[in-house]
Amino acid sequence: MIITLPFKVRARLVAFLGDEEKYPCHFAYKLGDEIIWDGEKFTGRICPYLLPELSTKVVWLFAAGPRYKEVGYYLPFWYASLSLKDPAQKKYDGIGFKPVLKPQEPYPGVPAGAFQWPPVSERLFKDVTLVCPDIRTSALFKLEAFDLADKGDVTTYFRRQMLILDRVLKKQGVEVDKIIDEFTDEEKYGIYPPLSQTLIKVLVEELELLNYLQIKDGKAYVTDKGKAKLESFKESLSEEERQALKLT
Repeated sequence: MIITLPFKVRARLVAFLGDEEKYPCHFAYKLGDEIIWDGEKFTGRICPYLLPELSTKVVWLFAAGPRYKEVGYYLPFWYASLSLKDPAQKKYDGIGFKPVLKPQEPYPGVPAGAFQWPPVSERLFKDVTLVCPDIRTSALFKLEAFDLADKGDVTTYFRRQMLILDRVLKKQGVEVDKIIDEFTDEEKYGIYPPLSQTLIKVLVEELELLNYLQIKDGKAYVTDKGKAKLESFKESLSEEERQALKLT
């Protein structure tokens, strides 16, 4: 069983692939407009025609975070040149194409470097995107998991992550497998979710993905970004909560 913890997700309008001057967006979106999912609710204006694909991709990023890649990322054709039909080539490639071995103009809406000759030296990362179904305007949104979700039913896991940051900060360089020893039995098993080595490894992985923690040779270190995140969390708590969580 693979356990993943949720992330906040942002969708930002980065381009109009169509002619927005001639065919203006009737939802009045403007470049830079954002839609945020925090684990509980959306913030920002959502065109109903975006909603089906938006909600699907938000769920995927909500679960997998920065690890999620579009299916297209795995396809080999990004690294091939353009082609022309050539039936004489069928005996070689099985279909009949002639390679076009020359540089090409960039293509909007695809990863930079796709279909180029000579090909790029590294594998392309395909951004998570969605495009408005009105092909005249084609508003292009880029989606990304940009922080830990801290609302809704994931609040409990987020708090555990903040407590891990606190314990590691108090003992920088603690071995990941020993983090659990920084909690009392009541803190481990009397608070939901109960801590285990498996859960701590999952929580630590998410913290590392967002650069709140760094892991070196199996040891954990809180980064400056992690310190700021922990302080912000502490400030959001009541005095009673800080006392209960030993975050004074």
